[in-house]
Amino acid sequence: MSENWSVWRTKPLRSLFAETERSGLTKNLGALDLVALGIGAIIGTGVFVLTGVAASQYAGPGLVLSFVLAGIAAGLAALAYAELASTIPVAGSAYTYTYAVLGEFVAWLVGWNLMLEYMVAAGAVAIGWGAYIVELLRSVGILLPLALVNSPLAGGIINLPAMAIAALITLLVVRGLQQTRTINKMVVLIKLAVIILFLVMGVRFIDPANWSPFLPFGPLGVVQGAAIIFFAYIGFDAVATAAEESRKPQRDLPIGIIGSLVIATGLYILVTIVLTGLVPYTQLNTASPVATALLRAGIPLGGSIVAVGALAGITSVLLVMLYAQSRIFFAMSRDGLLPGIFARVHPRFRTPYVSILVVGVVVMFTAGFVPINIVAQLANIGTLSAFVIVSIGVLVLRRTRPDLPRTFKTPGMPWTPLAAIAFSGYLILNLPPLTWVRFAVWMIVGVLVYFLYSYRRSKLSPAGAPPGWRILIAAPTAKPGPRIGDKDKGE
Repeated sequence: MSENWSVWRTKPLRSLFAETERSGLTKNLGALDLVALGIGAIIGTGVFVLTGVAASQYAGPGLVLSFVLAGIAAGLAALAYAELASTIPVAGSAYTYTYAVLGEFVAWLVGWNLMLEYMVAAGAVAIGWGAYIVELLRSVGILLPLALVNSPLAGGIINLPAMAIAALITLLVVRGLQQTRTINKMVVLIKLAVIILFLVMGVRFIDPANWSPFLPFGPLGVVQGAAIIFFAYIGFDAVATAAEESRKPQRDLPIGIIGSLVIATGLYILVTIVLTGLVPYTQLNTASPVATALLRAGIPLGGSIVAVGALAGITSVLLVMLYAQSRIFFAMSRDGLLPGIFARVHPRFRTPYVSILVVGVVVMFTAGFVPINIVAQLANIGTLSAFVIVSIGVLVLRRTRPDLPRTFKTPGMPWTPLAAIAFSGYLILNLPPLTWVRFAVWMIVGVLVYFLYSYRRSKLSPAGAPPGWRILIAAPTAKPGPRIGDKDKGE
């Protein structure tokens, strides 16, 4: 088989860097914007919604250890992401890195899994938003019909609040990053203030008796809890999707990725300690555990304030998820693996509006018709599998391209990425078996789509490449590619 027809063909770094110059996207994000983007993506449904499920059904008060375990896994993967993001600062996150290092087929599978991560995760976020708005309205005496606020598998007909917020955020993201960035910063400040308020108000009402037994489901419950609440850490990789809209991506992307994850992890641990101390873990099996804990502890005003803050926090997560997924569609379409329409940039708003609208519609229907527990588990397995492949990519690129300039290097090589692979793999193994079945079906569909459409449509395929790409394709793989700064030297 000719090399150009190989499913392992890699995308030349020269073409990746050239694309950033003609992408049409506006470069207006700084380090603070990227940290806010990361926090906006991370802190939301995981802490405001899934903590209750994980505590009541898996870990009990030991959920704090689950957050530590999941945080370690996410932190190790974040170090790998940070190196690749600073070395290959191109839209597409893990998909793009894999395309340059491990080949097209693996890149397609990563991109396919990232679709699962972001679109399904955004659906879960919208469901969480709907649950909080229902609770908030109930607190003021407004009762919405159960049939219109629950999916069919959850005893209803359709989840209208979840679909409504998904539609609203989709239109907002279409309008552009400038508006999105401003709103995201405001919302991030609101939810950080609410979390601090929850900690200050709740710590006075902690009853240490609620922490006993600390591990009601045993050590295995802690691990299973970590696999479930890992959803709370989904989002820091969304920072990497903003590479082509960052002013100084080599410097600022690692700051955004690592900074947002460190802040989120610290807050998660503190919230979990207070949450499980306020009420017995058995009472937290609700879609709004943080507000519920304050209400049951006799702090109704605090519960209402936290509910409003949770709505703000969950809104920012949904906003960033839709943003990130649309940029991955944009990158895959630009490579020919998805139809070219997904790479269209709006002439006025300078956003990939077709990608955003398609993602928004999928999220709406996911939120309207699928229960949150199924959605969250699918998002976790998609994310963890991407983390494994990114960690492998760091190891491979260090060996094959040691000459590339790296403004950030993963410490503790090769043990850090190896540990990330081990932790992520272990959490995958502890997800429910039915999640594996659903994931297998998703992967089979992805493989079929690749070989029936993407394989021949790829711009790296002799059948799909326009004339300008043929020289890049024909370049020997053994020849070193350009350094990031080569374009400044006249090359």
